[in-house]
Amino acid sequence: MTINLSPTEIIAAIGVLLALVMVWRSGTRRARRAADAAHAASRLASLAGQVFITAGVIVGVQWVAMTYAANTTLFWVALALPALITAYVVTRALAVTSLDVTYRRGDRR
Repeated sequence: MTINLSPTEIIAAIGVLLALVMVWRSGTRRARRAADAAHAASRLASLAGQVFITAGVIVGVQWVAMTYAANTTLFWVALALPALITAYVVTRALAVTSLDVTYRRGDRR
């Protein structure tokens, strides 16, 4: 059985294969971008949850210290220590000097 193809048919088949490869690659790029966006959104939601839980713990400890502390030193430590820790964390968060980007080999952005 012999297959006889003209040059036009061969070029058309190569074109169809090339189009399929391009569609497949664009789909993987789109999926990668969607995964990166979902990852960033989940990190933001996780960070917000951690902030609210930590704030609740700090407020609870301060409330207990202010309500039941007979010693003024304990009162001021309960107020000052979380303030110092929070100031440190906020300063570090606002002074970010690097980007959280992972580079793949051969991927230039």
